Amino acid sequence: MPDTPLTSTSLPLQDRSPSQPVRFRGGGFTVKGHRWAALLAFVVLIAVWESTNRFGLVSELFLPPPSAVASALAAMAQDGSLWQHLKASLMRIGVGWVMGTVAGMAVGFAMGIGSVARAVGVPLVSAFFPIPKIALLPLFILWFGIGEPSKFATIGFGVFFPTVIATYSAIDSVPRNLIRMAQSFGLPWASILRKIVLPGALPGILAGFRITASIALILVVAAEMIGAEYGIGAFVLTAGNLMLTDQLLAGVLVLSLLGLSIGTVLSILERRLLKWR
Repeated sequence: MPDTPLTSTSLPLQDRSPSQPVRFRGGGFTVKGHRWAALLAFVVLIAVWESTNRFGLVSELFLPPPSAVASALAAMAQDGSLWQHLKASLMRIGVGWVMGTVAGMAVGFAMGIGSVARAVGVPLVSAFFPIPKIALLPLFILWFGIGEPSKFATIGFGVFFPTVIATYSAIDSVPRNLIRMAQSFGLPWASILRKIVLPGALPGILAGFRITASIALILVVAAEMIGAEYGIGAFVLTAGNLMLTDQLLAGVLVLSLLGLSIGTVLSILERRLLKWR
């Protein structure tokens, strides 16, 4: 009779080895919150920056310390100029971004669900998207004048194409088997768009919002530098021409905080709209 291999179940109970716990390996790249890490990075960066000026390693003319930048920002807040410039920039960003986003989402949806719109839209978007939008500002000034409409057009035109691409790509990434299953159950086309296509495309669309918000912030600064009396871009340009580097960096800090605030608002919007994930 051939020898049979010994297994843990064939051994007497007293001779069996104790079971070993198996470590869970299914984390799936779970994102963990480390809020203190970002705060610590900012503290270290500001401390190093301040130290380089305190020890005379960098001239204050070329790189003022954070304390000088904070003093300039506080002076701007006290005399009211900060709110005047910030109000002008926010108004231009809001109007231009909404215009470009609404138009871009409409065209992106049409390209995502319509074959003819896709056949026409993809080549046109590919042709016009690489054009630097700020290079068209003189043309917009010629068409709409030096006032606000030309700035709205510049921002809206710059936001439009990334929104189209994000919306079209997000809709195109919705699993087709879900759409076919809904069609097989006789679900109306409007319900398919509202209950399947839109929720499935929403993460990609919101990710596109983050990109277009940054583009709008960049374009408003460029547009204000070319022709504006008020606005953060106009303030930064004036401070640079007068070699007031503390005020210049104060304006840059305002732009950074503005971008951070917009990102925070979009994060809150994502958490509320994407609870199903």
